[in-house]
Amino acid sequence: MKKTLAIIGFSALLVACGSSTKTSSDDLATSNPIETVIDITKVSDDKVPVTINPGRFTVETVTYRLPKVVQGTYSVSDFGKYIDTFLAFDYHGNPMPANKIDTNSWTIANASQLDYITYYVNDTFDQEVVGGIGGDVPFSPAGTNIEPNNYVLNLHGFIGYFDSLKNSQYKLDVIAPADFVRTSALQMSDSTTSADGKVMTSSYFAPRYFDITDNPMMYGKLDVEEFEVGGIKIVLSVYSPNKKHSAKSMKDAMQTMMEGQKTYLGDVDSTPRYDIYVYLSDGQEGSPKGFGALEHHTSTVVVMPESMPQSALDKSMIDIVSHEFFHIVTPLSVHSDDVHYFDYNNPTFSKHLWMYEGVTEYFATLFQLNQGLVLEDEFYKKIMDKIGAAKGMNDAMSFTVMSENVLDEPYASQYYNVYQKGALIGMCLDILIREGSDGNRGILSLMKELSMKYGKNKPFDDDKIIDEIVAMTYPSLRTFFDDHVIGDVPIDYNVFFEKVGIEIGEGQVKTNYIQGNGALIVTANQGEGTIFFTDNVLGNSFWKDQGAMPNDVIKSIDGTPVSLQNANKVFQEVFSWEEGQDVNVVLSRDGKEVVIKTALTPAYTKGSSLHNKADATAAQKELRNAWLKG
Repeated sequence: MKKTLAIIGFSALLVACGSSTKTSSDDLATSNPIETVIDITKVSDDKVPVTINPGRFTVETVTYRLPKVVQGTYSVSDFGKYIDTFLAFDYHGNPMPANKIDTNSWTIANASQLDYITYYVNDTFDQEVVGGIGGDVPFSPAGTNIEPNNYVLNLHGFIGYFDSLKNSQYKLDVIAPADFVRTSALQMSDSTTSADGKVMTSSYFAPRYFDITDNPMMYGKLDVEEFEVGGIKIVLSVYSPNKKHSAKSMKDAMQTMMEGQKTYLGDVDSTPRYDIYVYLSDGQEGSPKGFGALEHHTSTVVVMPESMPQSALDKSMIDIVSHEFFHIVTPLSVHSDDVHYFDYNNPTFSKHLWMYEGVTEYFATLFQLNQGLVLEDEFYKKIMDKIGAAKGMNDAMSFTVMSENVLDEPYASQYYNVYQKGALIGMCLDILIREGSDGNRGILSLMKELSMKYGKNKPFDDDKIIDEIVAMTYPSLRTFFDDHVIGDVPIDYNVFFEKVGIEIGEGQVKTNYIQGNGALIVTANQGEGTIFFTDNVLGNSFWKDQGAMPNDVIKSIDGTPVSLQNANKVFQEVFSWEEGQDVNVVLSRDGKEVVIKTALTPAYTKGSSLHNKADATAAQKELRNAWLKG
């Protein structure tokens, strides 16, 4: 998963995986697949009806659950909250008592008489508040959407499981208008069309409940593009409510990026097909507010703002989707028991988010330089941004302790650091391995070796994996893990930069149009309902050159009046401004109107930057080249 970061203090903005049969169990039913139906032709009050037919049980009481937590997320989702009118029926069509025992669970007595259950599912998108991350609502890319032209079917939000039947097979029928475009990471086994041609039933097969949760779908008025990368069929499905973007307009950036990823990964075992589902939020009431993506073994679900210019969207999509695709290495191929035997109702978490999310984020950052998609200065800037963000969080917290307790405070609020310090941990390990091997090995080769040793069907021992990594590499990693991953000692990055002949210096650094001096340049006056510039506006060269002043009230931007209610959407667009773009900003200063109408010039601010040392030795340069280009 990759979450976005709250850029504006009063709102959220951009930044942020074999068939088996039933065995003896307390809930034992017949060996036929559990038959499930999602009927989106019968939506009632914005709710979709679902039917579950488990086959005949041989015991008296069974428990049915929706997930409390789903894989790839590290917060409570409680999908049972979105279930209405839960009913059970016997083989004579009579209602049976169903007792709701907690937020996500129902028990049914006399289960040997149970024929099927039905319920209605509310979607999560239209229940989000500003932010849409954690708290009361699932993170948007893990959520669900029900609207006339679009259905985001993260199936864990629609279909649950009987406690001891998670390894049972599932047959899923999705009933939908025939003219809908439908894409699924599950292979369609059959389809039938109604006599009048208006309704189509698509049938899918899932070997076990994990495959239900691991294979999202999208139905509706979509557009889809397909391309091939290194023998992998990539299916890009895009829903843009106002048709501002399309799969075709996004295809080139995704194809170039994924070709670079496949080249970077080399012979890492992958998948014959990979789906990218993109929902572009128009920022209206009922639209998702949490931006980022959630990975699956063979797909990812992405939610982003529709208002972004194409070039800015392409850049963000490269950062986000590359992160998700790199999850095919870890945790999808290299993971612990906690991941492999995931408990959706009472999950435990691995100690190694530094690997699952941190190393993945590091790969997504480094490969862009390695494959020539960004220049060295841009890579260095990303590293400095991560250092700054990590220092803004609790930099003296054990990463393994935080990972293992990520649902609870004070650790839950530190989760975002897995993309910051977690990635920097990956960088330091990479440099140490390069140093120990005279440049011949790196963290990618280590992850390949671990992938060959374990793979997607064999978990590692959570308490022993660091010892294994040290045994496979060099003693310097033991000290690093003990001090900075298991321990709580902040990392001195200068030690690692010195090894590769780079250093941190102070000076002017490029920034966006909503930050200055490392902080936001706008804030809100709740009493007056206005947005105004802070003192930090003078730390942004563009606004200073245009004569903007602290306390200037921002009345409108490009013709759109600015208020507390629309600030999130407006400043998403400001965050995405690009050099050369014409802008028209109206300010109010001491009751007088001030107009800034100009083409955007680059914005700079004071800050720290990373650059190559002028006096770097030949050995440092050689190790740097192996690190960045090896």
